[in-house]
Amino acid sequence: MIEQTFALLAPWEFSPVVFAACALTITFYLRGVARLKRAGTRISPWRMFSFFVGLLLIYAVLQTYFDYLSQHMFWVHRLQHLVLHHLGPFLITIAMPYDAIRAGFPQWKGRGGPIGILLGRIVGLIYAVLQNVVVAPLLFVGLIYFWLTPTIHFYAMLSLPLYNAMNWSMALDGLLFWWFCLKPAPEGERPHPGYGVRVAILALIAFPQVLLGCYIFLSPKSLYSVYNLCGRAWEISPLLDQQIGGLIIWIPGSMMSVIAAIPALRQWMRADGKAHGADALALGASTKSPRAI
Repeated sequence: MIEQTFALLAPWEFSPVVFAACALTITFYLRGVARLKRAGTRISPWRMFSFFVGLLLIYAVLQTYFDYLSQHMFWVHRLQHLVLHHLGPFLITIAMPYDAIRAGFPQWKGRGGPIGILLGRIVGLIYAVLQNVVVAPLLFVGLIYFWLTPTIHFYAMLSLPLYNAMNWSMALDGLLFWWFCLKPAPEGERPHPGYGVRVAILALIAFPQVLLGCYIFLSPKSLYSVYNLCGRAWEISPLLDQQIGGLIIWIPGSMMSVIAAIPALRQWMRADGKAHGADALALGASTKSPRAI
């Protein structure tokens, strides 16, 4: 029993990059939490829980037996990408770990000279492009369509570098997109993009996912022959495997927009409440009668 459990939890194909990325992220996060606590800022337990669950889910679908199943069952592969692109990054984002991770980074003196400044500007430019109000949702939906194009999907599942590129692109884009939709506005500044725009984008990205899920679910022929070639982990028909995968894209994939709209609307209402409170204070101050001299 113990050996079977270990076999399920052990990596199917160990990736030093995935392991190092997760280990370093946890290390920086815990160091940052400790430093912030010493400075008087405390991270709530639910935020820490959300962060670790999201990171653990991403690690699990990449570095356990689940990864083997995702390479031999289309519907398991869709669950893998649901975690990588939707659920895991969403849980990490709502934990708002940025300040803690930044505080946990080693403190280097200087900025690395001209090369460091140049690299910083390049990274900043790329980040600004990826966080553009048009680019972010198009890339989020476009990557799903791109990797599920039957020909591209066929080669991605047979090539380890392409397979890794596919998974990394989904995870990184998920983190960028959910941060784009849910990042808090700096104190005293207007959010960019506005909360109304964020909610509208969350609603709009659901429709292409519904259409794609419906198309895959209702297709009368098998679209992804690579699973016939590699062999399926369980003996079910190719069409049934494909239909379950289509449902995963159709229902839970699109429903993530509804779930994400809840914290986005909460931020919007909180910002409106602060604005109304400030207006009320200003109005009250302006209507006070002058003191008698």
